[in-house]
Amino acid sequence: MADTTFRAMIVEESGEKSFSRRIAERRVEQLPDGEVLVRVSWSSLNYKDALSASGNRGVTKKYPHTPGIDAAGIVEESRNSAFRPGDKVIVTSYDLGMNTSGGFAEYVRVPAAWVVPLPDGLSLRESMIYGTAGFTAAMSVFALTERVAPGAGQILVTGATGGVGSMALAILGGLGYSCAAVSGKPEAAKFLSGLGAARILTRAEATEGSGKPLLKGIWSGVVDTVGGEILATALKSTDMQGVVTCCGNVASPELPINVFPFILRGVSLIGIDSQNCRMAHRRQIWQKLATDWKPEQLNQLAKEVSLDGLEKEIELILRGGQVGRVIVRLNG
Repeated sequence: MADTTFRAMIVEESGEKSFSRRIAERRVEQLPDGEVLVRVSWSSLNYKDALSASGNRGVTKKYPHTPGIDAAGIVEESRNSAFRPGDKVIVTSYDLGMNTSGGFAEYVRVPAAWVVPLPDGLSLRESMIYGTAGFTAAMSVFALTERVAPGAGQILVTGATGGVGSMALAILGGLGYSCAAVSGKPEAAKFLSGLGAARILTRAEATEGSGKPLLKGIWSGVVDTVGGEILATALKSTDMQGVVTCCGNVASPELPINVFPFILRGVSLIGIDSQNCRMAHRRQIWQKLATDWKPEQLNQLAKEVSLDGLEKEIELILRGGQVGRVIVRLNG
């Protein structure tokens, strides 16, 4: 298959600190070495993809490059006995789409250690509606549900219109949790209510800048996707023995907080790292997403585009305008 050609998004450095994107043909032999060659059926768009597609050296060091940290498809070739041609698989996380040619292409070649068999009960398309965002949301929900029961109180979800936030709302709602959603998009209220949000807060309402060491305990748990002052306020507003998960820093990587929520209320702050999640836990999470945690409205959470339609969506997510998930049809 070395001479097989396929379509891919190519991001190139066109000048000093200037980058351009185009859809072009590549050959399979140009892909990096790896044990498993996958014919990609579906991918999805994440904020990290948009950064890579814009020349962000913190995500991708060398260009030309094909972004796409998510891919789902069918094995074409495998040098590892765990996978055979025809197997349906998911590839997310690790270095895919960062410095390894990613899922915005009709083929990827990756180490076998990055590949997850598609669980029964989940289609390739549905797996990319989840993608890294849904997987991260599910890791957050897993950490929260180990300590907080559905009837214990309300769960706060920040960045609720984004991929992680919207997926967390959908999963938690399906599990019987009452949720409040933080969003900077007033026009998305109907969308959030449809996911099960019982209450919607503005960013201003979710931020308390008085500097008080503790606030009234409101939340039994928090799924935070933004960091900064909103995370600090959420921690100070979490009730006794509550659990707060943290997976993002789009607001700020800084955390202006003292130790009082932790030592006076026993609040737990749990970091979520989906990129380097251990394979046993990764498979466990995907199994839950295929069965008990699969939201009824899963297919309503995604907008579908072709590879040629990605350009507009990349610009939209960079402007903070994306709501829900965008999936990319390649060989679907």
